[in-house]
Amino acid sequence: QVQLVESGGGLLQPGGSLRLSCVASRTVLSITTMGWYRQAPGKERELVATITTGGITDYADSVKGRFTISRDDAKITVSLQMNSLKAEDTAVYYCNARGTGFNLRPFVSWGPGTQVTVSS
Repeated sequence: QVQLVESGGGLLQPGGSLRLSCVASRTVLSITTMGWYRQAPGKERELVATITTGGITDYADSVKGRFTISRDDAKITVSLQMNSLKAEDTAVYYCNARGTGFNLRPFVSWGPGTQVTVSS
């Protein structure tokens, strides 16, 4: 597995922008998919966006057109640019990575999360 550390969360007003970043602590054999999930108070964790090694992206309908995910495989990072933020985007955002370890076993890793609060 890899250890993931998120950064970039914070408090901002509706309509603002924020960029989240996540870095993996060490290399593994391969990371096929990296992504972001979020969990709001009283709700289940939900997918926000994912990106594959080939650059194929997937977004939740609620963030399409506002959020953009990107990754840098050389630096083993994934970022989430969030624009036009809404109060309903308030949540703890978690970085996620899936791939294969040097032991040839699949893994799924999660970061500890970073809080994003959108409020006027």
